[in-house]
Amino acid sequence: MNIGITVYPTYGGSGIVGSELGRDLAERGHNVHFISSVLPTRLTELNERIHFHEVEMMSYALFEHQPYDLALATKMATVARAEKLDLLHVHYAIPHSISAILARESIKQKRYVPVITTLHGTDITLVGADRSYLPITRYGLQQSDGVTAVSKFLKQATIETFDFDEIEVIPNFICGKHYFRTPDAPLRKELAPNGERLLVHVSNFRPVKRPMDCVDILAKVRAEGVNARLVMVGDGPELSAVRYHGEQLGMNGNVVYVGKQANIADYLGVADVFLLPSELESFGLAALEAQACEVPVVATRIGGIPEVVNDGESGFLSDVGDVDKMSVDTLKLLGDEDLRRAFGEKGRELAVSRYSTEKIIPQYIAFYEKIVKKAKAAAA
Repeated sequence: MNIGITVYPTYGGSGIVGSELGRDLAERGHNVHFISSVLPTRLTELNERIHFHEVEMMSYALFEHQPYDLALATKMATVARAEKLDLLHVHYAIPHSISAILARESIKQKRYVPVITTLHGTDITLVGADRSYLPITRYGLQQSDGVTAVSKFLKQATIETFDFDEIEVIPNFICGKHYFRTPDAPLRKELAPNGERLLVHVSNFRPVKRPMDCVDILAKVRAEGVNARLVMVGDGPELSAVRYHGEQLGMNGNVVYVGKQANIADYLGVADVFLLPSELESFGLAALEAQACEVPVVATRIGGIPEVVNDGESGFLSDVGDVDKMSVDTLKLLGDEDLRRAFGEKGRELAVSRYSTEKIIPQYIAFYEKIVKKAKAAAA
């Protein structure tokens, strides 16, 4: 198939999943055309089956804000016709689904290109649920030829918010060949020069991720005499507040801020415990990646996380904000190497058996084929 994919080209979960989906589809023989403002983060190289089409925006004094959604729709339509796309697969509803629908409608007399929208989380629970965006988000769902969601939780949230239930759940995924434990890697010595135990947090540092809770957990763990360090991977609006909070607690000498990293597996592979104290996670991709690297997860019991982490088997789950329990759970794992290793092995087993590319990518391909066949039948 010739497949068009649009993602937010950032370090967020939707960009990661969309990029890796396209890369895997190309390895299976499909032609993938990424349509975005810049090359997505996880795409390190293009080849004869992976193509990139840059969305360029006109600068005009009348426009206070450049109309990216219209520029995107125009580029989608152009690529769809030129490359004879079989479908447009957009990740994140706003504005991608609306742009794709506009592109589809603008060229449908020449070629009908079905639109598949994949919901990732905040496009529904935060942006789409906002009163000012709710009607247009509902329209995007209704007018898409197919809709998928990355978790059962997100499907139910979409039903409740938008009264729309024609949704297929196809979860996020990992490639077991890219995520694995590397305890003897040189990075471990670099991050823990004195043999410290490593707690790792990965996020885009938005308030919803509660990154300051990670610093609180570190402080409580160290107060119990455990020589631990916290590795903070990523960047975002809360980072300066986290640094200040760490300074106030006297922890910044034990916190390593490494910023955005293209290869998250390097840091997860050397970690002892992964911290995810979010107040909202529609899936919890970072937790899945950690488990694939045999790292036990200490997280909150919200959203889609219980679908990914088995409480008491591959990690421990707590209520949002319960830093005391998360600290106790972290100490339990750091204080019992057999338990930590058993949780890690179970996490790897669950990640690979439930969410490997071998299991999930064929679900996307089958869904593509179903939607394309349905569109052709409707046009006949």
